[in-house]
Amino acid sequence: MNKLKLFIENFLVYGLGGIISKIIPLIMLPIITRLMPDSSYFGISDMSNTIISFASALAIIGMYDAMYRIFFEREDEEYKKDVCSTTLVFTIASSVIVFFILLIFKNQMANIFFSSKGYASIMYITAIATLVTATNNIISAPTRMQNKKVVYLLVNAISSILSYSIAIPLLLKGYYAIALPLASAISGIIIEITFAILNKQWFSIKRFDYKLLKQMLIIAIPLFPNFLIYWIFNSSDKVMITNMLGIAETGIYSAGSKLGHISQLIYTAFAGGWQYFAFSTMKEKKQVESNSLIFEYLGIISYIATMFMCVFSKTIFNMLFTEEYWRGYIITPYLFMAPLLQMLFQVACNQFLVIKKTWPNLLILSTGAIINIIINLNLIPVLGIEGAAIATLIGYIISDVICVIVLIKMKLMVISKRFLIVTLITILFLIVWRIVLINSTIINAMVVLMITIFFGALHKNEIFTLVKALKKGKKEIANE
Repeated sequence: MNKLKLFIENFLVYGLGGIISKIIPLIMLPIITRLMPDSSYFGISDMSNTIISFASALAIIGMYDAMYRIFFEREDEEYKKDVCSTTLVFTIASSVIVFFILLIFKNQMANIFFSSKGYASIMYITAIATLVTATNNIISAPTRMQNKKVVYLLVNAISSILSYSIAIPLLLKGYYAIALPLASAISGIIIEITFAILNKQWFSIKRFDYKLLKQMLIIAIPLFPNFLIYWIFNSSDKVMITNMLGIAETGIYSAGSKLGHISQLIYTAFAGGWQYFAFSTMKEKKQVESNSLIFEYLGIISYIATMFMCVFSKTIFNMLFTEEYWRGYIITPYLFMAPLLQMLFQVACNQFLVIKKTWPNLLILSTGAIINIIINLNLIPVLGIEGAAIATLIGYIISDVICVIVLIKMKLMVISKRFLIVTLITILFLIVWRIVLINSTIINAMVVLMITIFFGALHKNEIFTLVKALKKGKKEIANE
């Protein structure tokens, strides 16, 4: 298959599948917030999701990635069934343990994540949702590993639609605190039953293989710290806001972060095709230059997109949300840029994978995560939710900068002076926007437009080359 065609196919199918699962919650966000009497209920729902994301990852302990890696070790279908069965048996056992831990310590967990033991009852629903989420990841895995694209796309769409179809009636009846967590748990159970029926031939308790489990754990366990670090980046701020400012402020922050995470649509689509491209070109002579250029181009796109979000975040917030949430617009640009910086980090740190060294990724991300927590502790009491957003952004910036400096010294990356100029202009704009232009939408838009034209002029040759390549690629695909 033509390389370009394969890249586009992966980009569209798996990128689109991920986008569908994320875009529906974004569309529903203003509806959900308007159905709730105040922001504290949205904060409760989001904190429940925060617990689920951490607890389910703790239950899986990286076994999904290990399963994916070992699955393709042999072509023997019986062997593959052993892999799937062993993974599921282990995950069920670990999920049940995590389930009971959540229930046993429900009061303490409610106090930490909801800032009140009065919400301990929500931990029952959260525990069930955790159990379902963890096992669902494994039961659904054979569908993707067999490359059943249509099923993958449909389920990503149906799961979100089903969840909100359950949540909205509950909200209308006044079950504000439990509506979203309960809907998530019920839809998860339905989806898991569906996948269990579709993939039942891949799982059997009798196929559990202890030797296979040992092989997978060797791969899986080192992966968990990476998830923990990303969880700190994306969720620790909400825990701190809840305990320092209250659950209502968490609700406003969650709304702002979800709108800011529109950029995850770019990141998700990118991730859908990146792995194939990265590893298929890693042995080319000019691999370092190619990877560096991709980093630069994605960086410029990220900068421009963030600046436009600075222009329109306040207007968008005022249109979509009630007055109680309007203050959240200030954090949207920061949290819009954060996933894009994560994307840039993955492009850069791919160079460590090329030389088969993964420990620098963990060390560099850990540094950024620790700095994120320290800045959170200092800025949240002073700047409120904006302080938390700034801390997240700075954490990713530091991780990116350290990663790039290390790679340059290892001669695995090249950064042009032109890109440094673009980066400095972007930083300067963000400072001026926050201090001077934040309430001047028209002037703000004019400045961003001029900067975009300037960035385009700096890269006019690359733009012309890209247009020609896209036209050529279309012709190649059409001729096949």
